[in-house]
Amino acid sequence: MRIPLSWLREYAAVPADASAEDVMADLVRVGLEEEAVHRPADHIKGPIVVGEVLSVEPEPQKNGKVINWCQVRVAEEGQALDGDGISPDGVQGIICGAHNFTAGDKVAVTLPGAVLPGDFRISARKTYGHISAGMIASARELGLGEDHEGIIVLSEWGIDLPVGTDLMPVFGLDDQAAEISITPDRGYCFSIRGVAREYALATKTEFTDPAANVEPAPATDAGFPVELADQQPIRGNDGCDRFVARKVTNIDPTRPTPQWMASRLRLAGMRSISLVVDISNYVMWELGQPLHFYDAAKLTDKIVVRRAEAGETLTTLDGKERKLDAEDLLITDGSGPIGLAGVMGGLDTEVTDETTEVLIEAAHFDPVSMGRTRRRHKLPSEASKRNERGVDPNMAPVAAQRAAELLVELAGGTIDPEVTDANKIGAPTTIDLPASFASELMGVDYTEEQVREAILGFGGSIEELRDADGELLSFNVTIPSWRSDMTLAEDVVEEVGRLIGFEHIPATLPVPPPGRGLTVEQRKRRQLLTGLAAAGLTEVLNYPFVSAEENERFAGATPASADTQVALANPIAQQTKYLRQSLLPGLIGAAKRNISRGFRDLALYESGLVFIAKDRTGSTELPAMAVKPSDAELNDLEAGIPAQPRHLAALLVGHDHSPTAGASPRAWDYADAIDVAHVAAQLVGATIQVSQGEHPAFHPGRCAQLRTESGQLVGYAGELHPAWLEAEDLPARTQAVELNVDQLIDSAREVVVAEAITTFPASNQDVALIVSKDIPAADIEASLRAGAGELLEDLWLFDTYAGAGIDEDKKSLAFGMRFRAADRTLTADEVSAQREAAVALAAERHGAVLRG
Repeated sequence: MRIPLSWLREYAAVPADASAEDVMADLVRVGLEEEAVHRPADHIKGPIVVGEVLSVEPEPQKNGKVINWCQVRVAEEGQALDGDGISPDGVQGIICGAHNFTAGDKVAVTLPGAVLPGDFRISARKTYGHISAGMIASARELGLGEDHEGIIVLSEWGIDLPVGTDLMPVFGLDDQAAEISITPDRGYCFSIRGVAREYALATKTEFTDPAANVEPAPATDAGFPVELADQQPIRGNDGCDRFVARKVTNIDPTRPTPQWMASRLRLAGMRSISLVVDISNYVMWELGQPLHFYDAAKLTDKIVVRRAEAGETLTTLDGKERKLDAEDLLITDGSGPIGLAGVMGGLDTEVTDETTEVLIEAAHFDPVSMGRTRRRHKLPSEASKRNERGVDPNMAPVAAQRAAELLVELAGGTIDPEVTDANKIGAPTTIDLPASFASELMGVDYTEEQVREAILGFGGSIEELRDADGELLSFNVTIPSWRSDMTLAEDVVEEVGRLIGFEHIPATLPVPPPGRGLTVEQRKRRQLLTGLAAAGLTEVLNYPFVSAEENERFAGATPASADTQVALANPIAQQTKYLRQSLLPGLIGAAKRNISRGFRDLALYESGLVFIAKDRTGSTELPAMAVKPSDAELNDLEAGIPAQPRHLAALLVGHDHSPTAGASPRAWDYADAIDVAHVAAQLVGATIQVSQGEHPAFHPGRCAQLRTESGQLVGYAGELHPAWLEAEDLPARTQAVELNVDQLIDSAREVVVAEAITTFPASNQDVALIVSKDIPAADIEASLRAGAGELLEDLWLFDTYAGAGIDEDKKSLAFGMRFRAADRTLTADEVSAQREAAVALAAERHGAVLRG
């Protein structure tokens, strides 16, 4: 928001010598942050004066161009001028290439010594056979507009001043503007009125409300008919709850915009377009109320404010035809839509140079509806910027009256005495503020008088409640109409703190209670992530958004159904509109990006939440804003939150290392994925059991299911399905593992007691068993462990064989067995007996036979 200082001085006591930097330094004390300074004098310097053209002599040139040799009076007769290249008698000879002026016209003349935008310095110099001492300037050369085809003829700009008058202040080139940042809750500051009030509060000086200078006419019964017919209010709020309409007739829209208005709008960052449009923008900037002017002769029947209907379109003022949405709030008449309410008007009722009567619209719209319409149609405007942040509803009749008076003053119009004011505005907000609440909340001992002054300062009114002894109990605060952001006692206290000064609030750091640190789960999760990184894997972080097909493939042995998937209401992309039930889709996407960039040997891992929908979705209604929800509401919302277990997943692609001298890389296999699962379990103090498993995303014969010691399934590991890898253009033999970390940590032992180290020697024996091909090696291993008894220290599978010498439906499994006793050296007979017992149990359970 740019604030021209000359404009601000009309309503706030800004010192005459204050700069834009000074003003911003004051405003920042009340929370309006500085953005930039706009000072035309930094880029343009005088002398720039009114000149009268005495003669124009056209001179054709060899290149076909015709230039004008002009004699221009730049000072009244008898007024001597000083300066290098300036004629003492006040008449300058100037070459000019424009042809839109004649002798007798008054023009803008830049004299030698002037500097124009772009560091273009004016001096007397010889050109086209003459000494040209100055320049007759165009609008673009002075930074006043884009017109460069013709010079400024002052009469066409509504300027009639004596020769030699300094044009710097006339064009506002000696003014400056402070640009400030406005937060969304301070929409009232999108106006000179709002900023002037804040400046007065910051500097403890007087504020003159521009609205106080306008006396709006009361509503009548015969005004232009308006109907507020919003049939589907958003959030229970009417899309439009106030609509003021005023008609002004007999206007001349071709009159030039006065320079005091045009220069202020220009410095505020708005282009001067036409008198009628400029008046609309000027009032909006001054009072904060967006206006729209309709060509009243083009309106048919009454105005109706309603939502769009199916199939309706509107051509807006920018010439674009827009398909309307059912949520769009429209201004309509008998012909249909004539404007997107609060955003942009329609082309069919635009004010043109032929317009003689206008209907002024000053309305108050629902901010949420305005914001949605603006985003939906990608149509930002100064009006929508204010409407979607909240406009003072009581400013509509004032702004309409102010605009009507300017149309009379500047365009020669006549105000129609009839006034329309369709008004559904409710009673002002009142808040009960306990006397001690501000001090208790802010931690500052505010006096009653300080709180009272702050409330009155932001525009509130107070009714005090006292007990029988005269002790103040509370303030009943009526919130001003322009502060729609204030709905709670805490909001009032924030304003009290802001206006008294946040610097008075002491900074007190809370003292953490002793003896607390990370929980057991947090500690184990950190051990897990750190340990996997130390093991050589690389951690990645992926978005949790996936497709339904990815959830169905990776969620588990039982594919995810539509009932268990959590869909996003506003997805970033429609193809990934579900929350993940597995981490593997994200890891695979990361691997594909790395592979496409030439990194083919990868070991990636990620830990994060997955989302499993519950049987019910809970309430779809959000609780009321700024009010603590009831226990029932909280329970209803809690019921709709999906289960969110924490998972860990890893993906192994390519080889275990890059080729080096003397060491050939080894391709990852399913045993590496299982090893990652074992490492993860050891890092959190848990033990997992591995057995043959099935999963739709994994190779049918190289998939292991992972269980805790109690038999709870916590994940899968192995080689991904080759057909799917080929379809996704991923390397063959890609390995993966995914674990439920929460379940794994729950199964971990809290305290792990180290076993005593024995000094007695171990005894090793091997056993090779022939079993049916369909029996998992893990089942044989479990039987051997159970049969070998307590003396068995370790057991491992070191060979599998199927082929010559063994039946086609059989396979050979060779295990190594290590026995040890804590109190003696075992004899060969003891070890053999334990081995035979293990074999006997395997034979009993699985029909295992010793291989000869």
